[in-house]
Amino acid sequence: MKKKISVYPLRLPASLKAAVTEISRKEGMSIDQFVAMAVAEKISAMKTAEFFTARGAEADIEAARQLLRRDGGQPPMPDDRLS
Repeated sequence: MKKKISVYPLRLPASLKAAVTEISRKEGMSIDQFVAMAVAEKISAMKTAEFFTARGAEADIEAARQLLRRDGGQPPMPDDRLS
């Protein structure tokens, strides 16, 4: 299956373009590859933040505190203790 590629003309300040050119050359990749990777990383970070924000909104903080304060279980093994 062939990947669909979309062309997008990108305008960058000259200083940013120079930095991208230098870094992509050091990394052994094209400017297009570098920019695509940077965009993918940013999207991933934003989606991760959305995921945890949504999960945090559903959290029952008091239930979590009760769980942490509960009795029971086994004490830590001697080699699990911090000195």
